[in-house]
Amino acid sequence: MGEEGGSITLLCLTASSGVPLFCRSMGAPSRHQLPFSVIGSLNGVHMFGANLDVLLMAACTANTHVVWRVFHNSITLIVLSSEEGASDFALGRLLDNTFSAMVLILGLEELVNVRNIERLKKDLRECLEAFVAAAESRFGCLVAGGRLALATEPWWQLAPQELLLLSWLVGLLPPHTARDYPIYLPHGSPTVPHRLLTCQLLPGLEACLICGPSPALHTVETELVPRFWKPLLEPLQACVSPQPHGLPHGTTLPPGVLAFLLIHREQRSSQSSMQPPGSVGEALSPRRCARALRHFYALVAARYFPWEGSPAPPQEPFQAGFPHHARHCYVVSATHKAYAIHTPQHQLFLLLAPHVPTFALRPLATRALQRLTGDTTC
Repeated sequence: MGEEGGSITLLCLTASSGVPLFCRSMGAPSRHQLPFSVIGSLNGVHMFGANLDVLLMAACTANTHVVWRVFHNSITLIVLSSEEGASDFALGRLLDNTFSAMVLILGLEELVNVRNIERLKKDLRECLEAFVAAAESRFGCLVAGGRLALATEPWWQLAPQELLLLSWLVGLLPPHTARDYPIYLPHGSPTVPHRLLTCQLLPGLEACLICGPSPALHTVETELVPRFWKPLLEPLQACVSPQPHGLPHGTTLPPGVLAFLLIHREQRSSQSSMQPPGSVGEALSPRRCARALRHFYALVAARYFPWEGSPAPPQEPFQAGFPHHARHCYVVSATHKAYAIHTPQHQLFLLLAPHVPTFALRPLATRALQRLTGDTTC
């Protein structure tokens, strides 16, 4: 390959976010360096097809043959060839050999990042439980960027309001390497104070404990943190760093989604994300997008998807006589559309661009929920 008059360009990108890892070329010098916009377009058209459940494998122009291949949902390889007689088989074999060469040098686990992350998260849960037990407590968590990243089971059993307020408190306190802060739990212990101990492991990452009179903060900071967390500091950053735009590793959303809020009902946790500005339209600024999603959530939660134990929502005239409860609802406005799904395990709230057809909202939202959770009960 690479004879006179032809050229081959090989691109390697991350499958989840499309970040270029390397670019290699052979042949005509003028074709050695592809503009970033071209690289982005080549990867974007492949991801666009994947969002519509279409597998784009190869394409031809007047003078170039292009082949795409994704390996282990982690690495995307793209090859462009202007050589005469280039075939899907030969170019596909080149991509297979390229990935195998990467495995030869780096090992598969190094390339398939999601496996490393999940394994590290498992190790962190074991480390967190040991750290909490050594501190004579049952309640411990890691807070990354003001968000709850990892917690012991007793911590998750706190009232939802307490979980939210504790995360906010840790994020709003003045930066410090360690803190010993008295707190009351509004539902669990509104009259007897507890101690909230926090220790900074990395910038933006803190280990938190709820405990009684012991241990001393100095003991936690100087003895327990180095013993349990120092060996994990280097890989820890990769694990707690948020995925691009708040999405799980390797997950993409259907075209037209501006923002989402996903509630895990059994876990009493949630995740949300706004897509990057300009990716699906310019009708709403990020601030207006967030406000619109909050207003839609407030409307739906109050009228259609009430939580167990909450007061019965006011019924609208069209609801009279219907024995069932709403499982889907949507709103259409001039600047956006919104759709919500309620299942036994999840609630998903989507904000969508106004150009998304109304008739397509339900299948699009269902597909988004399945990609985010694997929930097929909607």
